[in-house]
Amino acid sequence: MPQNIIRKMLEAKLQRDLTYSSGKILCSMCTNPHSFAKQIYRKYLEKNLGDPGLFPASAELEQETIHMLGSLLSNPEASGSIVSGGTEANIIALWIARNLAKKDCGEVIVPVSAHYSFDKASDLLNLKLIKVNLNHHFQMDVKAAEKAITPRTVAIVGVAGTTGLGVVDPMRELSEIALAHNIYLHVDAAFGGFVLPFLKELGYNALDFDFRLPRVCSITIDPHKMGLAPIPSGGILFRNASLTEAVSTRVPYLAGGEAEQSTLLGTRSGASAVAVWALLRHLGRAGYRAVVEHCLMLTWKLVKEIKRIDGLDIVTEPTLNVVGIKSDRIDIRLIFQELRKRGWAVSLFPGFIRIVIMPHTKPSHIRNLLEDLKRIL
Repeated sequence: MPQNIIRKMLEAKLQRDLTYSSGKILCSMCTNPHSFAKQIYRKYLEKNLGDPGLFPASAELEQETIHMLGSLLSNPEASGSIVSGGTEANIIALWIARNLAKKDCGEVIVPVSAHYSFDKASDLLNLKLIKVNLNHHFQMDVKAAEKAITPRTVAIVGVAGTTGLGVVDPMRELSEIALAHNIYLHVDAAFGGFVLPFLKELGYNALDFDFRLPRVCSITIDPHKMGLAPIPSGGILFRNASLTEAVSTRVPYLAGGEAEQSTLLGTRSGASAVAVWALLRHLGRAGYRAVVEHCLMLTWKLVKEIKRIDGLDIVTEPTLNVVGIKSDRIDIRLIFQELRKRGWAVSLFPGFIRIVIMPHTKPSHIRNLLEDLKRIL
C-alpha cells in the first residue's frame, strides 16, 4: 500500500486516542516528551545497547547517563542501566536481591501501596510478597515491616512516590531496619525520582529517600515520567557495580566479542539512553527544577480550589504532584463516571479519584476541571 494511504488510515484509526496536549489526561504519570528529546530519539533509532561491540559510544553514553542520574540521587559512582521502564527495573532489583540472599522460598516485604510490578516480579522470581499495611499518613507502617522480617526475607521495598497518592515511605527508618537485619533495601522512585531532589530548593519539606541512606542498595527512576524522556526510558541504579554481578550473563557471540549483560532484556533501545543523556545535559538541574515548580504550583492551586467546593475534599496533603479527591456527600464512583463522560481521563482508587499534575498540564486545564466538578456536584 502507498505510504500516504497508510498515514491516512493511521490517522483515522488513532483518532480515539487521547492526547496530552488536550489537557484531558490527568491520570497518567507519563507526559509528552520534550521536543529536543524526540529529535534525538528519532535520529538514533538504530542503536542497540544489547550489542556494545557494535555501538561502543552509545554504551559509554548510557553509563554517563547513569552517573548523571546517580548524581541526582546522591551517588555519582552509581552503576546501572537504562531499561524499558519501572516494571523491568523493579524486577531486576528483586532478581539481584534474591540471588544475593541465596535463600529458599524467599520473601519480599512491600507496602500494600506498592506498584503492581512487584506482583509480577514475585511470580517470575518465585518470591513471596509480604504486604504490610500503611500508617495514618498512608506510608508503609515501619513497625509492621520490621515485624514481618523472617529468616526467609531477601528484600524490603520502600516507595518514593506511591501510585495512588504520591506518598513517600519512611525511608530513613526502613534503611535503619534493613541495615540492622542485613537485608537488601530497594527504593521504587519511578515517579518521585525526578521530583524529590528539588523539593528543598523550592521551599518544600525535603524527604530522605536516595543513596544518602546507607542501606539503599538500588533505586528505580523513570526518565519517561517526570524526566520528559521518550517511552521507553526507565532506569535502574545500584550503589555499586558489584551488585549486578549476581545476575550477570555472558554473551559470547556479539560483534565486539564476549560481553556481559545484567538487564532483563537483551536488545535494548540505545535511542532512549542517548535521548536521556541529551535531555539531562540540556535541561540540567535548573531546567528540571522549573518543571517541578510548575507542577507543584498547579497541584497546590488544585488542592486550594477543591477545598472550596462543598462536598469535596482531598484525601491527604500532597507530597508530590499527585492529589486524591474524595467526597462525603456523593459516591465518588458517580463523580468519576461523570468526569469520564466529559472526556476527563482520571483514575479511580478505592474511595477517591486520583489526579496527577504533569508538565503538560496548564492552568486552563485545571480551571476547566474545577468547573466541571462544580457542575457535577
